[in-house]
Amino acid sequence: MNPGNIETRLHINGEWLPGKCGRTFPAFNPTTEEKIVDVHEADWQDVDLAVQAAEAAFPAWRDLSMFERISKCLKLAELIERDKHEIAQLEASNMGMPISAYLACISGAIDGIKHATGLAHDIHGETSLNTPGFVTFTLRQPFGVCAAIIPWNVPIVMWCGKVIPCVVTGNTIVLKSSEKAPLTSLKLAALAVEAGFPPGVINVLSGFGHTAGQALSRHMQIRKISFTGSTRAAKMVMEEAAKSNMKRVCVETGGKNPAVIFDDADLEKAAESVAASIKFNSGQICVSNSRIYVQRAVFSEFVDTFKPKFLDIAVGDPSLESTNFGPQVDKTQFDNILKLIDEAKDDGASLISGGCRAKDKGFYIQPTIFVQVPKSANILKTEVFGPVVAIQQFDTEDEVIAECNDTQYGLHGTVFTRDVSRAFRLVKAFEAGMITVNCSSEVGPYDMPFGGWKESGTGRENGRMGLESYFEVKSVTLKL
Repeated sequence: MNPGNIETRLHINGEWLPGKCGRTFPAFNPTTEEKIVDVHEADWQDVDLAVQAAEAAFPAWRDLSMFERISKCLKLAELIERDKHEIAQLEASNMGMPISAYLACISGAIDGIKHATGLAHDIHGETSLNTPGFVTFTLRQPFGVCAAIIPWNVPIVMWCGKVIPCVVTGNTIVLKSSEKAPLTSLKLAALAVEAGFPPGVINVLSGFGHTAGQALSRHMQIRKISFTGSTRAAKMVMEEAAKSNMKRVCVETGGKNPAVIFDDADLEKAAESVAASIKFNSGQICVSNSRIYVQRAVFSEFVDTFKPKFLDIAVGDPSLESTNFGPQVDKTQFDNILKLIDEAKDDGASLISGGCRAKDKGFYIQPTIFVQVPKSANILKTEVFGPVVAIQQFDTEDEVIAECNDTQYGLHGTVFTRDVSRAFRLVKAFEAGMITVNCSSEVGPYDMPFGGWKESGTGRENGRMGLESYFEVKSVTLKL
């Protein structure tokens, strides 16, 4: 698909409409640094129009049988599979993810649709005869109009992960994509129409957080909002939600995820796994292991094993299958990562690889390794969201647990060891929502809850918990 040929208007009530404000914004190709196309911008008026469409569509959609809703979701999965190469090329142009990696993301999104629709068959309430003379039971009923705000790093996974659980359970939705990568969301809106979703059930807006995002967060007819993005923006979403109608809020805001390598670990496998975690999408992934803690006895051996695996990249045009390492999404992200690298050097961290621009054109950054990083350095605290890793030494289990938890984030943690008891102690001690043992974040099961502790978020998506979060629960008492 030529990105210049995609529909760039707002998708509201089954129609493509220009934004009420009359403004557009450019979508750029981070490989060429050139504009691809102008995209219509949504403001509060468009948000309200989309919410009214979703509100009007809700009663009929809610009253459809679960089987009919599931059928439409599975049809959408078929269409995504049909057009997966077009979608991958589109995202390579707009966001810069290599198609080899994005095809895997598309497969994951399809698997997520199938899993959510499978779970939907089994949604039910509870019953009780514990009160003499009464039957008590619960009902699970959809909220109504929900909203989603998705990030730019893996749009198809985020779009499907928020839209499908929402609509299969009988809700309707207004989704805002990121202004950095809006094109995939518009393509998916077109496929939803082809899949047979009625007008108003799925509405897709392109725009900015301070306008459309704020309008969604404070809209009085939206009953739930799901957000993935920065901690700063998440706090604003939560504040607006609380100040308006106390809508339900689910947020996921990233992490500073540690990987712990004990001296009994398989260092070859650990190095391979953690390197893959950080290189994926050029480090632009919330669960990447950007901090590595290695037990002192094997520190040098691990670094020597890890370094060539981390630096083994094929930099180039992400639309080519031979490329496995693409650019950062835009100049803002590119400049911020280089600034954090320079800051780490000023803080006294030892740079042993990378740290510079990788190509003269395009927002490419070399895979970057720091060692001997002072504990107070910002690079150990801040989510870089790029191909940058800090490798530290530790001696004892208690010491490394304290180091790992010394952050406001709590999304993901990893431990490599052959000692099962030790592994379980670390699993319990990590202050994080997701843990991997002897593997890293390259493994992402869709049947388990996804979400974080502390400032990595609140609420869960995926799995049964994620699906059930799109229902209100009603307790009913019936006198016999």
